[in-house]
Amino acid sequence: MRKFGRLGVALLVTAALTSAAGGADLKQIGSIKIPGEILANFDISFVDQEAGRYYLADRSNKAIDIFDAQNDTYLGRAGAFIGTIMKNGKVNNDVSGPNGVVIVGKEIWGGDGDSTLKIIDIGTQATTATISTGGTTRLDEMAYDAKDQVFIGVNNAEDPPFVTLISTQPDHKILGKITFADATDGAEQPAYNPDDGLFYESIPQLGKDPKHGGIAVIDPVAAKLIRIIPLENCHPAGLAFGPSGNFVLGCDANGKDMPAATTIMNAKSGAVVAVVAGIGGADMADYNAKNHQYYTASRSNPGGPVLGVIDADKNTLVQTIPIAGGTPHSVASSEASGHVFVPVGATAGGDGTIHVYAPVN
Repeated sequence: MRKFGRLGVALLVTAALTSAAGGADLKQIGSIKIPGEILANFDISFVDQEAGRYYLADRSNKAIDIFDAQNDTYLGRAGAFIGTIMKNGKVNNDVSGPNGVVIVGKEIWGGDGDSTLKIIDIGTQATTATISTGGTTRLDEMAYDAKDQVFIGVNNAEDPPFVTLISTQPDHKILGKITFADATDGAEQPAYNPDDGLFYESIPQLGKDPKHGGIAVIDPVAAKLIRIIPLENCHPAGLAFGPSGNFVLGCDANGKDMPAATTIMNAKSGAVVAVVAGIGGADMADYNAKNHQYYTASRSNPGGPVLGVIDADKNTLVQTIPIAGGTPHSVASSEASGHVFVPVGATAGGDGTIHVYAPVN
């Protein structure tokens, strides 16, 4: 093994940090084709950082698609979900599935359109449990607290929306349910904050004013709502934690009712630390520690859909990468390869593949 002195190690660390700077541009390095039915309707995506696998809720094929996040290849699919449900000639997302997806140990936890959680063994690809969350519409976005072994799933199409907290122990005990009585436009992406051990949940709108939303803070152990942090001019959807206790919000603000922008907040203070102009209309959001960047799947950005790239150290906009068609509302990334995955449906001019991006060297 080659040995380095202290100065050599310091130089290597400095070089590594420089190469991972959040200001680096991304470029598309390829795309992944999906076998079976053409990818027209999909939802949430997720990267298992430990196993190096990328998962996509593929409604067109009624399953969770599995990919190698290092080599950008399709590996297979798992589960039996409802798929795409049509109503009056249009997709009814409220009752379609799969929707949200997370990995819990060696299991896939996926939300279906009938308000159920499907638990799938990754090795055998068999569905080992189906758990009802008590609604009539889809179980959507979700997150996992590995420390306390608690799952949170959102029924965002219910009126009012609610979240269900479930133990990831073998008994799969339902720990509690929290209803957001004042939420008038659903509830969106939750995320676990390892700094304080709490879940943070996007609430797009509180009351009658579309400009007024909030972030619900939830204790996973007590299964209780602690508080709602008020937020203006964002209509938040996606939420992802980054450095310094900050989190990015995929604001649905698209320049019509409120300025198109992306908001970054601090969990400890509850304050807005940056409003990034020039990128809005987002759904899902993601953070990549290797690249030091936030990503927004900005399907409703003024001028057309884009992948938004934000320097997470400086909270400044790096790029808006145009994406042709396909309602690109989902984004996830690998912290091993630095690759960023954006599904693009075969609708409105989209190509029905997963676009893969990486930092320019």
